[in-house]
Amino acid sequence: MLAAAVRAKIEDGNMKAAIRIMSSEEKPATDFEATYAKLLERHPIPSDDRQPPPDPADTTAIQLEEEQVMSAIRTFPAGSTGGPDGIRPQHILDLVTCQVNGPALLSTITTFVNALLDGRCHPAVAPVLFGGQLVALEKKTGGIRPIAIGYTWRRIAAKCANAHAIATVADYLQPVQLGVGTPGGCEAAVHAARRFAESMPIGHCLVKLDFSNAFNCLHRDAMLAAVRQKVPGIYKFCCLSYSQPSQLIYGEHTILSAEGAQQGDPLGASLFCITIHPLLQSLTSELAEGYMDDLTVGGSEAQVAGDIAMIRLKGQEIGLWLNEKKCEFINGTAISSESAFQHFIHLKVQDAELLGAPVTTGAAMDRVLNNRCDDLYRTATNLRLVTTHDALVLLRAAFGAPKLQHTLRASPCEGHPALDKFDEILRGCVASITNTDLTDIQWIQASLPVRNGGLGIRRVSSLASSAFLASAAGTRDLQAKILSRSQTTFDYALDRVLASWNAKNNPTGTMVPVGQDEAKQRAWEQPRINADYNRVMSALPDRRSHARMLALSAPHSGDWLHALPIASCGLRLDDEAVRVAVGLRLGARICEPHQCPCGALVDPEGTHGLACRRSAGRTARHHNLNDLVHRALNRAGIPAVKEPDGMLRSDGKRPDGLTLIPWQSGRCMTWDVTVTDTLADSYLSTTSSIAGGAAEGAASRKELKYQALASTHCFIPIAVETLGPINDKGLSFLSELGRRLTVASGDKRETAFLYQRLSIIIQRFNSVCFQGSFSRFADSDD
Repeated sequence: MLAAAVRAKIEDGNMKAAIRIMSSEEKPATDFEATYAKLLERHPIPSDDRQPPPDPADTTAIQLEEEQVMSAIRTFPAGSTGGPDGIRPQHILDLVTCQVNGPALLSTITTFVNALLDGRCHPAVAPVLFGGQLVALEKKTGGIRPIAIGYTWRRIAAKCANAHAIATVADYLQPVQLGVGTPGGCEAAVHAARRFAESMPIGHCLVKLDFSNAFNCLHRDAMLAAVRQKVPGIYKFCCLSYSQPSQLIYGEHTILSAEGAQQGDPLGASLFCITIHPLLQSLTSELAEGYMDDLTVGGSEAQVAGDIAMIRLKGQEIGLWLNEKKCEFINGTAISSESAFQHFIHLKVQDAELLGAPVTTGAAMDRVLNNRCDDLYRTATNLRLVTTHDALVLLRAAFGAPKLQHTLRASPCEGHPALDKFDEILRGCVASITNTDLTDIQWIQASLPVRNGGLGIRRVSSLASSAFLASAAGTRDLQAKILSRSQTTFDYALDRVLASWNAKNNPTGTMVPVGQDEAKQRAWEQPRINADYNRVMSALPDRRSHARMLALSAPHSGDWLHALPIASCGLRLDDEAVRVAVGLRLGARICEPHQCPCGALVDPEGTHGLACRRSAGRTARHHNLNDLVHRALNRAGIPAVKEPDGMLRSDGKRPDGLTLIPWQSGRCMTWDVTVTDTLADSYLSTTSSIAGGAAEGAASRKELKYQALASTHCFIPIAVETLGPINDKGLSFLSELGRRLTVASGDKRETAFLYQRLSIIIQRFNSVCFQGSFSRFADSDD
């Protein structure tokens, strides 16, 4: 069931949902009536003394162009669920990109969105349109998590309104509210809090505040007043959606959403942050920062106590109530004499976390990193239950280094022993799901980026310092603004991590990234990547291994690793194909030595089948590649035929295809596809010194073969090697074809998809050729 659910989400292109299914320990609530009662508690009814919102008639609503609405439609994640009517964002995207009636439909949707933004909707329809379907999950820690799925039409309009709101209030919210319109805001909040905590004198503290059911309890009259003042262009839309309760359907029950930001509203976070911002601005403590409803205040204990008293008073006026049992008081001793903190959780700095990351080194960091190791160990068990291709993609996308990325960037984790433990679990996970026994050198190669010949499954121990330094540099200016009222100047953790990075990667002192590169994690990683790559290259035993590593570093040779395994797009590999692809890439042992039906001896790396004249799949591979090019041309609006009549050479040979309209300079284009083996003995002298040498040689032979066509047609040889390199003219043609596909479909990813399909075909048939080296029937005495 797990494998089926994960595969279904990946086939939809919805990686986020697949990741949630794999990692979440929550489950659908089963006790319907008890859950309904809890949902009612989460949706309070406003008091009778609320004032109606001011008349929006004197405000001017924003109006959008079709391009802006189209952009909003495209921002929905793949596989997004539809609302109560079942219409998904993908349905709408497919319809508006249709060349026949798509433009007219987009124009109609734009008119409808502009009507909503102008506040025009029948009063009886609005509570339904701005409502949705409600589902509930049981939290691991108890309680329920309500999830509302709204109508796609409303979500499109709200996305457009949110884009305008963020552009309008981003500068207004910074640097106090970091949850909306502030890139890197979460990391900056942790960095600033860490620097403040490490420099706190005696008598100072840091306090984390928690509100009870904040998003659902915020008073809507306060919310609408804030919108009218700061973002009047969306006030009519907000009045339409929030001036009366909306209907949430839970089974046969209807729950009224009458307070707070509506669940599932793309505008929700912006509305919440705009409303509580004056409260944050009124704080007088040295440090005051918010990430949506997570507030952090720091300063002298008396100063912070005064701010908390004010938050209690003014917060209640807009519907926010402190949950003191979850608030945290943090200083060097975990002791305070102030009565304002008596019900708070008291922690030492080294025991505290902020926004999911440990504030500094110590017990909290030990706990967080060891928990991540435990999570990966549990996830590894689940990954064995799904197909190999699904598991490999999920591991790269979410459960390896990405699982720790926020912690690595926000906290000084460099050198922590739990990172090595995480890497060992990760190595075992890769070996398990790919059924490959990895040596130390092969594991180092696997952990390299795909562009450097690896699998892109990064070792977190090698990322820790680079991630932290890039984040600290990228948020430096924002940190300075956050800490402008405090006396904090030094960043002791940054100095310590930088010294460690220099000792390991920069002995000459000349390789520290500067300028814009200073905020790029890749720039900090590159010396370590180069060292690991050189270590792998120096350990290669022969020319064949050198040819393999050179080929893997060629452009697009590893694009199959970036492809989502979607069967309907021809992008899914079976388990054996993935095992063979990984083994060939890493030079791992993928079989026992045996004799090929042709009589040759096959070594443990299994590469003989890729070049064997008697191996299976060569003709099918050629047809698949030719079909790929032919279909792509037709999708791009360029009529083409395969094996065209009337273009025979004297020996009866003819090219693989021909465009029926000019491709370039008034000439039609004809192409021919060929695949050659990177590791074939006849090519090793070239491929061990030049990446793609075999492909270029094969392309030159094709051009010579069809030179008679050059006077009348544009001839393109497309030569691909078994390990991925493509000849230069083939690369130029495929990139141009991808560009024309983008023009036809409007999807900027068309070029990447084209290369991924080609790369998947090569890996699929590498497996077929490898399997062809085994005898079909074993001898027996029967």
